[in-house]
Amino acid sequence: QRAVVIGGSIAGLLTAKILTNYFERVTVIERDCFPEQAEPRKGIPQSKQLHILLTKGREIMEKLFPGLQNQLLAEGAATVDMIGDVEWLNPFGWGYRFPSGFMALSFSRYILDWLIYQRLLEIDCIDFLEQAYVTELLKNENGNSVAGVKIKQRNQTGQKEELNLSADLVVDASGYGSSAPEWLKSLGYQAPEEIRITTGMGYASRLYEIPSNFQENWKGVYIQAAPPERTSMGVLYPIEKNRWIVGICDTFPNQPSKDEDAFLEALKQLPSPIIYKAIKNAKAITPIEIYHPPGNRLRHYEKLTHQPERFIVLGDAVCSFTPIYGQGMTVAALGAMTLNDCLENIVKKRSNLSGLTKTFQKRLAKVNANPWIAATSQDAKYPSVKGVITSPSIVEKFIGWYMNQVISLTTTANNSHATLALTEVFHMLKSAGTLFKPSIAIQILKQILDNNSRYSLNQKSSF
Repeated sequence: QRAVVIGGSIAGLLTAKILTNYFERVTVIERDCFPEQAEPRKGIPQSKQLHILLTKGREIMEKLFPGLQNQLLAEGAATVDMIGDVEWLNPFGWGYRFPSGFMALSFSRYILDWLIYQRLLEIDCIDFLEQAYVTELLKNENGNSVAGVKIKQRNQTGQKEELNLSADLVVDASGYGSSAPEWLKSLGYQAPEEIRITTGMGYASRLYEIPSNFQENWKGVYIQAAPPERTSMGVLYPIEKNRWIVGICDTFPNQPSKDEDAFLEALKQLPSPIIYKAIKNAKAITPIEIYHPPGNRLRHYEKLTHQPERFIVLGDAVCSFTPIYGQGMTVAALGAMTLNDCLENIVKKRSNLSGLTKTFQKRLAKVNANPWIAATSQDAKYPSVKGVITSPSIVEKFIGWYMNQVISLTTTANNSHATLALTEVFHMLKSAGTLFKPSIAIQILKQILDNNSRYSLNQKSSF
């Protein structure tokens, strides 16, 4: 009859839409207040930083909300050819640019949240409880299943009222601040094993008006970090209202600053001053916004031997990443679709919700596995990393070396196939196995042989 979603983030909103297909009522509980127009809100502290919605994530959201892409364009989202329009400086040089037709949308994060929220308001069976939060889970008489949640909500006079809300399914999508481990322990269950890998990364972002005399043949710039030697990175992307969002990030102890001179100097000191030159005379629209993400964290709910039925956890509440890899929203969308698949299977078998929790958490763990490895293997290269408990295996070292070879291919004109394949993998349209196909492996072998030949010639000429 009723499903409860804890948290109104992207993960929570997408999950709420999924649940309307299976429950008579869906209630979303959110600590914050949803805005009446597209604007940042306290509940999404990272919304003023650059966000990349990967193509796979955009496809899922378009499937759930047909016409969402056109709405984003109507709000002014910029279209960017991710290969042809973006100057990419990776650790091996400038990526070779060519018109690829691989288009992405660039926009402020809060616009996406607001559009999805507006679409959900049109669905009669969805309720929103704002300025409310869950204090504990309610269990059934047998104690083996969650039967609802206990809530505290601020009333019109500003006082907090406590109420119980019964539910047939409770979904925790409350993000990094999830209290699910404590809730489980209070019911007599164990908390999940937890892994944290952090680098002490900080971000500084600012909006600029794109100058009317801007004449460069690119739309965006991505200056990638090259740890452990260089830990700083810079980005510039167009967004709505003819603006650039410009950001710089670095790891501890080199934290970005709100000071204007320091912000400009950090951009100037990047391996290329291309971003600095573009914005040094541009009009700044906003103050410099600082954000310190908590880093990577994985909670292994799938390993729990005992857990209550009718309670599941997804999104950042289970697995969160360093944001620079752009995976968060898309992984959240994949998690919501995984829940849809599980519920659809229950309907087909005319079964009940018994066993859903265990099945879903195991499937979600598989969804999270590759993005987790991708993020943490890169973060492990930073000198400030904390939480890496094992040295990489021979296989992991080989994969890391091989990926470097693939990235190196992108700097030459005759390897456009590898560049496009890498972009498709990054946007989660294809698996990483695509990069090991013979067409790319042969190019890597040729590259190694060419480099060895040049090295031999240089050695001979030095005698």
